[in-house]
Amino acid sequence: MDVVVYHNPDCGTSRNVLAFIRAAGYAPTVIEYLQTGWTRPQLLALFAAADLTPRRALRIRRSPAEQLGLTDPSVEDAALLDAMLVHPILVNRPIVCTRKGVRLCRPSEAVFDLLERWPDGPLYKEDGQMVLDAQGRRVQTPLGGV
Repeated sequence: MDVVVYHNPDCGTSRNVLAFIRAAGYAPTVIEYLQTGWTRPQLLALFAAADLTPRRALRIRRSPAEQLGLTDPSVEDAALLDAMLVHPILVNRPIVCTRKGVRLCRPSEAVFDLLERWPDGPLYKEDGQMVLDAQGRRVQTPLGGV
């Protein structure tokens, strides 16, 4: 099964997702989109497959979104897409594609929904938070999510 990860190596969530995928035994295709950039058809296809709108995919933290005026709700999707093509950092990440679907994997544990096999447990995030217990089951987070 092919796994594709649109990855930013400077992002902890993206690094966690990539580590989880590799720990499960996959050799993913890693696309560092900050280097390769995006095409409009590529973004439209990814967003459609992941059931995202450009607004929902817009990265605001640590991006020029606010300075560019993109956080204003009146900015249309076409303008957001245009900005994402010029500033690839505006696309939230990581986006993961597998046979089971396409998803923006935030939080990083969301990637497990896309994998046919999971890593053996226990498994931890970079910050030490356990995400899979010794039996390979998802661990509830303190906020009540998984």
